[in-house]
Amino acid sequence: MLTLHFAPNSRAGRIVWLLEELELPYEINKMAFHPKDLKSDEHRARHPLGRVPVLDDGDVRIFESGAIVEYVIARHKNGSLKPEVDNPLFPEFLQWFHYCEGMVMPPVNTIVVQTLLLPPDRRDETALGQAQRLVSKALVPVDEALAGLDYLIGDFSAADIMLGHACFMSNRLGCVGDDMPNLKAYVERVAARPAFKTAIEMQ
Repeated sequence: MLTLHFAPNSRAGRIVWLLEELELPYEINKMAFHPKDLKSDEHRARHPLGRVPVLDDGDVRIFESGAIVEYVIARHKNGSLKPEVDNPLFPEFLQWFHYCEGMVMPPVNTIVVQTLLLPPDRRDETALGQAQRLVSKALVPVDEALAGLDYLIGDFSAADIMLGHACFMSNRLGCVGDDMPNLKAYVERVAARPAFKTAIEMQ
């Protein structure tokens, strides 16, 4: 049985979404998004920095959401949710899969810190504004790539699990403008998926 160590409003939501899409049985160890749980000795034994998600699969323990996604689809679903290596779409799949953490999530993290995690007297409006501009700029190529497509490479794939989750969060943070109609419609499609709804309801 797969066990997912989870905290609300984190990248662990991606893994719930993935497991639901693949209809894999799993258990949830739900923790508070708070140091008393995440920085506990018990959880630091799972993740050295006290973060989520962490996935246990028998004797295997793995963290980092992208690594977990790749592990699960390779180990448990024989490579589903991604094109074969010789498929012309495979490079594009890899590009958008990794674009999420490379380009979108770093400034999103800053926005979350500056608007939610820090007390008001420690927030930096300059850092916040810069991060908001960076997210919007990073999402322009995604909006352009989605022209005429329902999902990032046409059919739903693990790239959507990664980047789609980030786009949803970016939209929630007000970083997807009306000048990105393809991305707005994409976020609505993502949010309408039953497996995604299950993941979000756990937040």
